[in-house]
Amino acid sequence: MGSAESEVYNTDVVIIGAGPTGLFSIFEMGMNKMSCHVVDSLDEIGGQCVALYPEKPIYDIPAYPQIGAKDLIDKLSEQAAPFNPTYHLGQQVNSISQLDSDGRKWQVVTSKGTNIVCRSIVIAAGVGAFGPNRPPLEGIEEYESKSVFYYVKNTAKFAGKSIVIAGGGDSAVDWALNLHDIAEKLYVVHRRPKFRATPDSSEKLRKLAEDGKIELVIPYQLSRLEGNNGQLSAVIVKTMSNEERKLEADVLLPFFGLSMNLGPIAEWELGLNKSHINIDPLTALTNRPGIYAVGDIATYDYKQKLILTGFAECAQAAHHIRRFLNPDQVIHFEYSTTSGVPKAV
Repeated sequence: MGSAESEVYNTDVVIIGAGPTGLFSIFEMGMNKMSCHVVDSLDEIGGQCVALYPEKPIYDIPAYPQIGAKDLIDKLSEQAAPFNPTYHLGQQVNSISQLDSDGRKWQVVTSKGTNIVCRSIVIAAGVGAFGPNRPPLEGIEEYESKSVFYYVKNTAKFAGKSIVIAGGGDSAVDWALNLHDIAEKLYVVHRRPKFRATPDSSEKLRKLAEDGKIELVIPYQLSRLEGNNGQLSAVIVKTMSNEERKLEADVLLPFFGLSMNLGPIAEWELGLNKSHINIDPLTALTNRPGIYAVGDIATYDYKQKLILTGFAECAQAAHHIRRFLNPDQVIHFEYSTTSGVPKAV
């Protein structure tokens, strides 16, 4: 891992972000004979898949009817490994500087002083730096990481517990579906009858409620917590007319989305569109030659925010970068089945 040294690294491509699309970018760059350094603010690769929901099942990855988020990251890391990427983790890119007139030479400097000179940049930063939206409950800090959790990293620790899940989006519904069979009791608290999750997941949730396997506490919202020394004993909820109900509980899982911050990326003159970067969907190129964006941070008309969409953008970016960096070279497209995986670059 890179550190604050006087050494200047040299590489073909710097990838900002080590989530699924960042990792697949390594593979696509390698297949196009380009070397990579990867920078991520987290201390391990995987992005949200590892930090937020490592055990969450994913159903729309081609050839995998179901795969856990952490398992997907392990497979992507294994796929990228032959190309010997250099990871600089636990640091963010603070600045980028164009060192030529046509966008084929850049200097990237991180928060730890890591200095990388590269020929192109791929931004795969997902939603940027992220953290959970904390519900405004008095004294909640005392319970955090003890009996209030914003992420589920190990489902086994919730076995036999009485759990309150709060929220109405995909995360709340997905975790209700995944935890109901190991919890002693599971409540889902939402302020309105309609959930914002996918229709299929919402229907599964209602079926579990009809079968008595979970309890939907609707329309209620969180009011206050009861407990001692960081251990919950009850979650108090209330209606809009202040009618209260006490839910005996060991654990509270509030899922109210993420607070997102692009950080220094917002200052790079990339023509942001509501915290997203506009790209050409045919090439993943931004408004600055030599800088590309893939995955959730990239946007264009009719963009679908799916991992597999990001994977396709990685391939588009890699092929365009190779041609951009080698304008005089005749490049023939090859399928991986005929070219194989090249030796490490």
